[in-house]
Amino acid sequence: MKLMEGKRGVIFGVSNTHGIAYGIAKQLFEAGAEIAFTYAGEVMEKRVRPIAEGMNAKVIMSCDVTKEDEVKAVFAELEKIYGKIDFVVHAVAFANREDLTGEFINTSKAGWDLAMGVSAYSLVSLARNAKPIMNEGGSILALTYLGGEKVVANYNIMGVAKAALESSARYLAENLGKHGVRVNCISAGAVKTLAASGIDGFGKMLKAAVLKAPLKRNVTLEDVGKTGLYLLSDLSSGVTGEVIHVDCGCHCVYASQDEMELIGK
Repeated sequence: MKLMEGKRGVIFGVSNTHGIAYGIAKQLFEAGAEIAFTYAGEVMEKRVRPIAEGMNAKVIMSCDVTKEDEVKAVFAELEKIYGKIDFVVHAVAFANREDLTGEFINTSKAGWDLAMGVSAYSLVSLARNAKPIMNEGGSILALTYLGGEKVVANYNIMGVAKAALESSARYLAENLGKHGVRVNCISAGAVKTLAASGIDGFGKMLKAAVLKAPLKRNVTLEDVGKTGLYLLSDLSSGVTGEVIHVDCGCHCVYASQDEMELIGK
């Protein structure tokens, strides 16, 4: 019997086959899970539908996570098709391009509200609407990044939004724990994805990560996907309120020997 056989859930945020959400979906599907997919608008549907159909999805729906009625509609459909579900993956984030360059101090109020609403509050909305149909032992997973803990050049408002996301996950873990539902985050290292390409200087971030990381490489989608599978399966039955770093150890190093030698030159 496969690890996720008989488990059903939904992923918000798959956009292409090069993203972290896809890496998690692939691991879940191969482990026997039934996965529902959402997309944001017609343009994204063209990318998401072939992926979802390739994984035999019974539910493929449009959902703007900032609109409560659309979130409710997704979970109503999941209840209609599945009755109960076992997992929810939150892989949704957005900020204006101009707020991911220059200095954080210049973030506009509108830019702040947009990034916070899409990237952080949406987790609260998804959890609230998932709660009535989550099986005991269920798991909610959100994707974050080290920029929520430390300053990362040009991450700006997204770093603050990720900090809010991580804190929200802890409060949700406390709220949902009594119902047997766990809430965790994966803090993935820098991965060459479509979303990451919007960050100014991202190529340099990838090179810097290799210098700093104890494993001396960048993390892969498979690395992150495997950890996602662990957190969404019964293997992590006693884990909640956690931010698990999957970044080849980057987060634990202040200055590596390689960096020191480079500076010395």
